[in-house]
Amino acid sequence: MTKHSEDAPVRLRVAPSPTGDPHVGTAYMAMFDLAYARQQGGKFLLRIEDTDRARFREDSEQQLYDTLEWLQLTWDEGPDKGGPYAPYRQSERLDTYKPYVDQLLADGHAYYCWCSSERLAEMRERQQKLKLPTGYDRLCHGKTEQERRELPGFNETPVVRMLVPDDVDLTFDDLILGRTSAPKPDDQVILKADGFPTYHMAVVVDDHLMKISHVVRGQEWISSTPKHLLLYKWLGWDAPAFAHMPLLRDEKKAKISKRKNPWARLTWFKEQGYLPEALVNFLALQGHPPVIEADGTEREIFTFDEFVERFDWGKINPAGAIFNLDKLNWLNGHYIRELEVGDFATRLLPFLHADGVLEAHPSLPELGRLKLVAELIQTRITLLSEATPLVKPFYVEDDALEIADDARKDLKDNAKDVLAAAISALEPISGSLGTPLGEGIEWTAERIEQELRAAIVDGLGVKPRLAFGPLRTAVSGQKISPPLFESMEILGKAATINRLKRLHDEL
Repeated sequence: MTKHSEDAPVRLRVAPSPTGDPHVGTAYMAMFDLAYARQQGGKFLLRIEDTDRARFREDSEQQLYDTLEWLQLTWDEGPDKGGPYAPYRQSERLDTYKPYVDQLLADGHAYYCWCSSERLAEMRERQQKLKLPTGYDRLCHGKTEQERRELPGFNETPVVRMLVPDDVDLTFDDLILGRTSAPKPDDQVILKADGFPTYHMAVVVDDHLMKISHVVRGQEWISSTPKHLLLYKWLGWDAPAFAHMPLLRDEKKAKISKRKNPWARLTWFKEQGYLPEALVNFLALQGHPPVIEADGTEREIFTFDEFVERFDWGKINPAGAIFNLDKLNWLNGHYIRELEVGDFATRLLPFLHADGVLEAHPSLPELGRLKLVAELIQTRITLLSEATPLVKPFYVEDDALEIADDARKDLKDNAKDVLAAAISALEPISGSLGTPLGEGIEWTAERIEQELRAAIVDGLGVKPRLAFGPLRTAVSGQKISPPLFESMEILGKAATINRLKRLHDEL
């Protein structure tokens, strides 16, 4: 059987099922599909495999679009974009599959099976007790409906099963694994009683009709490949090239699942405040080696374009990597620090809005202040979701600022004296905004620091390390806050003095 012809256009697809929150594995496969398609000047398409009606979720398809677009893993053809091989939703293609099932029945490669689910469960139980291989026992093969009706465990609506020959070829060439072998399949159902094709039938028909040249999927599908190759052969079609990717594994080396790992959900990364470019970089490293520089050193941080340029199936490690969140956090922190400050501030907005710090459409002064605050905190957070406690003090009324319990408990006996000295030192500094050209401004971080050091470190003799703790608590309500003197400058004189006086009077 011929494989994908070298001169045929390169076409790859990701084909998720809308059965809940998209799995991070969908993005992982989509990224490798897209990288190869872009490198080869081919097409990448999104197909929705929604034939599993029992697990189908209405909102899941939109989540797929949203998360893949967030990661900028954009497709050329799909249900939302159309394309030459529409429709791209399996449930809208049901008329497509039946003629091919009929052809397999007519050619003797498939047969009707009327076994009830109870009979199949008993059969499996018996096989397991006797330690036999589990699989369909072909009770229905070669029987008419009437003949089968006279035997136990009959079901009125039949399914269609493929008839797997005893001499089925169980080896195939894989772009990542090389020559690969799989276990012998049993007579798989290809058309369900409800008239929907099973995955195995639909995926082969769709991949052929959509001219898919390369099928990229996880290694858990290796056992299905001989079934799929049989269907291609029986239907007289060329098979695509197969690339079975290493699975994403957790720290226990188990395949990650949405039941056990919150981060198996693709939406989780967005909710936590990861940057899409950091997640894409991290996912690339799960299967592909880092960039090797001219001097032989490794570089783990690279753009998607760089990944596309050096992508090579032969470089993929078949064993894969452990999904290490510490590594992802390190990458995310790096990408946050690299952002232009205005871009960083913009990316914080959805989190600050969700946490009630800012309205959905802040005013220009609020945005101006956010840019100043963003510059102070950009090196201090790893996730965008960590910004709220650092930013919130800049947007609350002075008398509504909450002082955190741990910050209050940490105040020393001299806190009241320190606050009094700070108020006296800061009162004489003018809080005026200066001229329109920004001249004549006295309320600056440098001036504030100078006066406070003179008053508290020199004047009261408090060690520099301990001198400013009470001021930090008064101004931010927290033990840990953005740089103190810069924070005071942004807040302005009135708010700073109000906050210092309020804590002073409470002590």
